[in-house]
Amino acid sequence: MPRIYDISMTIEEGMQVWKNYEAKKPSITNVQNHDQGKPHESLLTMNVHTGTHVDAPLHMLAGGATIETIPLEQLVGPARVLDLTHVKDSITKDDLVPFNIQKGERLLFKTSSSYSEEFLMDFVFLREDGARYLADIGIAVAATDALGIERAQAEYPTHRTLMRAGVVIVEGLRLKEVAPGSYWLVIAPLKMTGIDAAPARALLIGD
Repeated sequence: MPRIYDISMTIEEGMQVWKNYEAKKPSITNVQNHDQGKPHESLLTMNVHTGTHVDAPLHMLAGGATIETIPLEQLVGPARVLDLTHVKDSITKDDLVPFNIQKGERLLFKTSSSYSEEFLMDFVFLREDGARYLADIGIAVAATDALGIERAQAEYPTHRTLMRAGVVIVEGLRLKEVAPGSYWLVIAPLKMTGIDAAPARALLIGD
């Protein structure tokens, strides 16, 4: 029986969010309950970039495509977890070359972020030259365990380079329990339309 790894963040009020901004923390409110003689129901309010999520080009490109345009075929299929836990600041082209990356691959970056339940201000990110290298190869998915695929880069060149090349960006994975190697990936963003991102459930299936 293949093992299923749930590599999604749990949506909860105390979860880590981008730069720990209070306004980005999800809110879960009980709106009716059994004490009122009614079925128990809750209201969830959160940013669409909360936890594990898929970015759409609109997020960084004016007039870019919205979340419903991303084909599920691109988010489901063979994938590879790359061990980048040794990287200290940013993932560069030189860090990626040894992996012999091929066109069409779905890549998951396992970094130090998988080992922290707190937002790391100095999280390891994909630098512009690394993004250009992956875009030139023509990978399908670039997924990371940080809540962002880049930081400290003016004009967001990592996002924009990947998005213009048709690479789908996934952020906020949990890879602590996942060994580097090959798996079957399933990323299922909520079926939303006309917006810049969607929260997602992400699974890896392997031995």
